[in-house]
Formats: sequence, structure tokens, C-alpha cells
Amino acid sequence: MSDHLTPLAHLPWALLALASLLLWWPKLRAASLALLAAAGAAGFALGQLDARALIALALLALAGWMIAPTRARAARIGGHALFVLVALALGFHVAPGFHNALAVPPTRITADAIEFSMYLNLDKPLVGFWLLLVWGGAQRARPPVDWFKAALPAGLGAALLCLGIAYVLGLVAWAPKWPAWGTLWALNNLLLVTLAEEALFRGYLQEGLMRRWRERRWGDAAAIAVAAVAFGLVHWAGGWAWALLATAAGAGYGLAYRRGGLQAAMLAHFGLNLIHFTALSYPMLA
Repeated sequence: MSDHLTPLAHLPWALLALASLLLWWPKLRAASLALLAAAGAAGFALGQLDARALIALALLALAGWMIAPTRARAARIGGHALFVLVALALGFHVAPGFHNALAVPPTRITADAIEFSMYLNLDKPLVGFWLLLVWGGAQRARPPVDWFKAALPAGLGAALLCLGIAYVLGLVAWAPKWPAWGTLWALNNLLLVTLAEEALFRGYLQEGLMRRWRERRWGDAAAIAVAAVAFGLVHWAGGWAWALLATAAGAGYGLAYRRGGLQAAMLAHFGLNLIHFTALSYPMLA
């Protein structure tokens, strides 16, 4: 729990995180939806959401209606286009009506790093919830042993490659640490950050392209590459080097997804982030 916020201010995020956890058990899907609704109600009650947030929710509902298999092809295409636009607005935190709680104010985790801040976002996770609850096309019905068998080599390989290059380029340095709010960071990253990002880039974009190109020998490789490049581009704000490293990491997460489903991609992603957070300069050297 963050010392910067009152315990009550954590409630919407905590309900959202628990709803995310329950998503993986089909029999608990109704409970996940109830917790998602409770998170929204708590967000409105505590001022972390206002009436304008209903616009994004309404557009997501409309997109879900439009992509139903019974709709005309043009409507389905329009629904997917609408979802992508709303997902980008939510992911970049520009959708109106969301006042995400600042859990970690700008601070240097280590003296030589740039400032880092962390919000308990209520907007970006909605992308993951929509994809799993409404679209439902991501691969996730795999036994847990497959998650780890796929995530471990992909995550470690991506971490060694990407973080190793970042170290050689002088973007990060050896800096072992675990701040007081580290557990909050880890839970947020695993349950909500990787859910939204991997559901969008691997479960939606990569999966969609894999299906479209399934008759092609190069189909899976091309789908992994396209999703990885898209993932890199959204990290462009960190500079070209971080964008290239994110692209390489995205390829690793894509391999994990192909072999172990969405949970494997999330675990690989979280594993790299955890190594970066605990062992190296975070987010990067100043």
C-alpha cells in the first residue's frame, strides 16, 4: 500500500486487481464482473471517475455490440476500429473522466535514475477486460504448466537480450533495490499493466493476424513481428533505443503467447519488468 494515499483511495484499484485475478477462472467470471462494477462505483464515489468516463464505457459497449458475429461485416470492422481508438485513448490516458490516483509521486528510486511516478490506473485496464470479457478471442485455455514452460525461456531470453543491451548502451546500471512500495508496484504490474498490454498486442493483434495468416507458412512469424513492432512504437516516448528494445521484448512475449497463451505472455512480460525493477536502474539512468 502506498504511503502517499489513504487506504480508502486504494479501494477502486484493489477491486479492479481482484477482478483481474478472477478473470482466469471461467466459473468466477460473474464475480469478476461484479468486482469490476464495484470498482467503477468506488471510483465514482471517491472522485477518481467522473461522468465523462461514461463516454469511454459507452463506446466500449457499442464496439462490443458491433463486433457480434450476427452483425454485418462492415459493422464488425467498424466495431473493431472503434475499439482500437478507444483502447489507444485509454492506454495513453487521454480519455476524459479518469482521475487516476497517484500512488508514487515523482521520485528517484536510485540517485542516478530519472524520476519515476506510478498511478493506480482505472482507464488502461479496461482494455484487457474488454478483450477477455467481450471479444474473448485470446488464447488462454491452457494448463498452468504450459504457461510457465513457455514464459520462462521467453521471459529470461528477452530479459537477457534487452536488458543486456540496455546495460551495454548505458541506459541502465546495476542497482539492486526493493522500495517500500515495491509490492504494490508488482501487483499492479502483474495483474493490470501486463493484462492490458498483452491482451491488446498479443491476445488481440497477434492472435488476429495468426488467424488471418494461418494458411501461410510465415503466418505466425509475421504476426509475432507485426505485434512486436506495434508494441515498440507505443514505447517511442522513451526514445528510439527503448522502442527498439521494446520491439525485441515484444517478440519474446509473442513467442510465449504462441506456445502458452495469454497467461504465458503476461508472465514473460512481468518477469522482464521485475528483473528491470529490482536489479537495474529504473526506469533508466538520468
